[in-house]
Amino acid sequence: MFQNVEGFLQMWKYEVMETQKVLDVLTDQSLQQEIAPGHWSLGRVAWHITTAIKVMGSQTGLQFDGPDKDFPVPESATYIADQYRKMGELFADAVNTQWTDSTLSEVHNVFGRDMSNGALLMFIIHHQIHHRGQLTVLMRQAGLTVPGVYGPSKEEWSKMGMEPPKM
Repeated sequence: MFQNVEGFLQMWKYEVMETQKVLDVLTDQSLQQEIAPGHWSLGRVAWHITTAIKVMGSQTGLQFDGPDKDFPVPESATYIADQYRKMGELFADAVNTQWTDSTLSEVHNVFGRDMSNGALLMFIIHHQIHHRGQLTVLMRQAGLTVPGVYGPSKEEWSKMGMEPPKM
């Protein structure tokens, strides 16, 4: 849970940058990669990450523009990445201008559970991290090169002149 807006903004900036790196690698063709038949596709997960920012953030009365529906999933990977970039900026701006350190302790009912604004901010970050992990697995299945997030990816080790950890 965040105690101050500045602490959130610093972490949000980093997490958005890392998620953006992943989304920027997607291709239109890769959006069709499914987890399993009849389950979410890579495109569906990517669009969900993008739209969930507004869907979750607006539960507290926080106001900002952006897509607020998961469907339909866009067919353009570039469009999804661009919309995510905008949502990240708009959300940060909304938190920075509409909330203060003291309003982070206000509690709202968010999807049936009481949550402070500070806890919601952490929840949104963790939600992205969770789905970003799903994206990277689907990206491998789709034949894409996965960028490192909290450390180098397999391909990045060799670019650094090092051997990747043994499997």
